[in-house]
Amino acid sequence: MKLALAIAGEKALPSAFVVFRGFSESMRKAAALGYDGVELALKHPNEIDKNELSSMLAKYRLEVSCISSGQVYAALGYAFTDSQPERRAELKSIFTGLIDLAADYGQMVNIGRVRGPVKDGNREEADTLFIDMAQQLCDYAAPKGVTMILEPVNRYEINYINSVEEGVALLQKAGIANLKLMPDVFHMNIEDAQIGPTLEKNIDLVGYIHLADSNRHAPGDGHLDFDDVFRCIKRAGYDRWCSVEILPYPDPDTAAARAIKYLHPYFV
Repeated sequence: MKLALAIAGEKALPSAFVVFRGFSESMRKAAALGYDGVELALKHPNEIDKNELSSMLAKYRLEVSCISSGQVYAALGYAFTDSQPERRAELKSIFTGLIDLAADYGQMVNIGRVRGPVKDGNREEADTLFIDMAQQLCDYAAPKGVTMILEPVNRYEINYINSVEEGVALLQKAGIANLKLMPDVFHMNIEDAQIGPTLEKNIDLVGYIHLADSNRHAPGDGHLDFDDVFRCIKRAGYDRWCSVEILPYPDPDTAAARAIKYLHPYFV
C-alpha cells in the first residue's frame, strides 16, 4: 500500500477537504513528511500545468494517487444527476479533461458529491442520470487506463449513495468494469454498521480508500479503530492507495505530520 495526502491549489474553496494549498509548496511539505504521493483536488483540469506537475513530482519524488473532483460540485455546482443537457455537457467536458490528466498522473478520477443529489425523492431517475454520465465517462476513460472511483458520502452532506452497501448496489446495477468504489472511513463511521469487515467483504470493488478519524481530524485524533480497518483490508489483500483527507486542525503542518506519524506503522 501507498499513502497520499490530499492537496489543492491556492484558489480552492475554504471548504475543500485538504490540508495544504498551493501545489509546489504542498508537494514539498508532503515529501518532507514521508508521504508517497498527493491527491490533487481540482475543479478544472487547467488549474495545473502538466509540465510543471511533472517537474514537481520528479523534484519531490512523489506520485499522483488520484484526481479528486469535489470542487466541481462545491464551486461550480455541476452534478451527474443534473437533467439539463447543457449542464451535463459542461460537466462531461470538465471530466474528460480530468480523465486526460489522470491518464498521465494517477489513473483514477474520484466521483464524490459531484454525483449529485436525488431530486424530488426520485431515486430511479437519479440512478438513470448517474449511470448514463458514468457510462459515457468510463467509456472515454477505459482506453486511457483510467478508473472512475465513486465515493459514498454521508447523509448530512448529500442524499444519494451514502453507504458502501449503497455504492456496491449502484455499481452492480451499472455494470461498468472501470467504475469502482472509493470508501472513506469518516463517512463509513456514520453510515456503515462496520468499517473493517465492510471493506473486506467488498474489497474486489474497492479502488482507493480515504482516511480520516471520526472527527475528520488526523487519524489518531478520534475514536476510529484503525487496527481493525487495516487488519481487514490487509487480510483481503488490498495493496493500493490510501489517502489522508482531513481538516487542517489545529493547523495544516501539525495535521499532516500527526496523520503520517500515526499511520506509518500500517504501511511498513
